[in-house]
Amino acid sequence: MIRASLAGACVLGAAAALASLPVRAIEDEIQVYTDDIDAPGEYGLETHVNTTPRGRRTPAHAGDVPPYHSLRLTPEFSRGLTRDLEAGLYLPSVMDSDGRYYLSGWKLRLKWLPLHDENGGWYFGTNHELGWLDRRYSESRREYELRVIGGYRTDQWLLGANAMLRWGLTPGYTGSPDTTLAFKAVHQIVPGFSLGTEYYRDIGTLAQRLPRDEQDRTLYLIAEAERGKWSINFGVGHGLTRASDNWTIKSIVGYSFQ
Repeated sequence: MIRASLAGACVLGAAAALASLPVRAIEDEIQVYTDDIDAPGEYGLETHVNTTPRGRRTPAHAGDVPPYHSLRLTPEFSRGLTRDLEAGLYLPSVMDSDGRYYLSGWKLRLKWLPLHDENGGWYFGTNHELGWLDRRYSESRREYELRVIGGYRTDQWLLGANAMLRWGLTPGYTGSPDTTLAFKAVHQIVPGFSLGTEYYRDIGTLAQRLPRDEQDRTLYLIAEAERGKWSINFGVGHGLTRASDNWTIKSIVGYSFQ
């Protein structure tokens, strides 16, 4: 009980402190991490598919694939190591608006969730990613992301918050980390099916906050379904500032196996 109360206070405190910070929707993986974690010895495969019917058409840097009419496809393989640890591998790729397809690097991931319970309640942990990417995805070819995960689950509701800090590791791109906040609230309509929202906000870096109209802020309406070993998250997002893509469609299809 003391452990859960302390973790809950940490989650609420972090959310309050970070409410004024940035968040950027991650194009290859538009997802709010919650208390989902593979059991020891269990394997998982999630396929992230995202596209932008209306959005930015000009490259953000040399080699960048603009989101407009591009398709981002990222399989993610995972394995439960212990009750609290899960390892993963991402293989991001992108197809541009002219139909040219590119493999874009890889990422290693380690999720640590010391507080979680299959019966619900508070959950808290961190996720660590180390990426080797080409310039179609990132100006910095190597990067590290720390994601702080927290939230609360009941029989009918799931509430979650992520704070993401991304450091460039390539010389010339190091410095204060890009900072992103993401929030999620879903309500179970019937067993195995939920509706809700996700919100992503990019505030710039820890050292320098972007002006409000230059922050990427996107709100998604989402539907989630689970059946046996299968799961799906589907969302339609609308940008709330001039710096945001106008419309984005995302999906995550998951499968668990031993």
